[in-house]
Amino acid sequence: MTGLVGESLYALHWNNSISVAIITLVSYDYVLQFGKEVTFVWTRQWSVMTYLYFVVRYFGIVIAMICATWGGLFYIPEAVSHGIFVFMQWSFSVYFCLAEVILIWRLYALHNQSKLILYVLLGLLLPIVALYIAVDAFLWSRPSAISVQEITLTPDIKYCTAFFHIGPMPAIYASIPVICYDICLVVLAITVLRKHLKERQECKMKPNTYVVMIVRYHVLYFVLNLATQIIMAIVWAHLTTVMLSFVLLFKDTAPLIIVPRLIISIWDTHANEDCVQISTMFENCVCWTRPTELEQPEVGSCV
Repeated sequence: MTGLVGESLYALHWNNSISVAIITLVSYDYVLQFGKEVTFVWTRQWSVMTYLYFVVRYFGIVIAMICATWGGLFYIPEAVSHGIFVFMQWSFSVYFCLAEVILIWRLYALHNQSKLILYVLLGLLLPIVALYIAVDAFLWSRPSAISVQEITLTPDIKYCTAFFHIGPMPAIYASIPVICYDICLVVLAITVLRKHLKERQECKMKPNTYVVMIVRYHVLYFVLNLATQIIMAIVWAHLTTVMLSFVLLFKDTAPLIIVPRLIISIWDTHANEDCVQISTMFENCVCWTRPTELEQPEVGSCV
């Protein structure tokens, strides 16, 4: 009995430490990016990408704070805790689907706003969305697959934790179509880049900064999502307390911090470049779709 109490206290200590780390990392990133957000979001006309940024930024913060406070940092009754746990997992699925939409919208822009590309990629995304729904309903929402139990150490020390009752194989199988879809997106982006580099080489011009940047971010997101899919599967593998804590720290911070940064960093680069179309939103600007030598300064623009 004493050993069980000591093990539970050890797990609670790691849970609370990781929770504080999540709150610190997400809050620090928000403070760092807030000035850019004011400049590129709140003081400008909103576009589709602006709305997507707003959703992933603030929905991500909500997810991170719920993940940080769940499980021990604050006491939550078992009945409520189970509902919050299920909400967290469904929220991550929504967040990852929104991240896919961001990649699709960037590819749509890279392909000269091709409606065919947009509709095909959105059509292929629908089965992925259905898969996320099925996984959340079959794995994360069923008490027979995963349950939430209250651990009582003393009358004043109680916390809830999750217990996994099946192995990682269903989660691994479910991640394969998602990874294949991301491979498709990154291949399309690299194909555009190769074509762009070939055309610029023939014209003896430097590659466009923004095309290269967008493709680089596609590759970065692919690596991030691949790591996240692996993590979402291995949490079912009965990890040690330390390993599970660091895995959850990555899952609850990295995607929620990096995805908004991939959007706002492009806006920041565009604002600091000598773009002749300075009053134009980046998504509609010719500076990343047309050779610089062919551009003419915008009438009435000022430095």
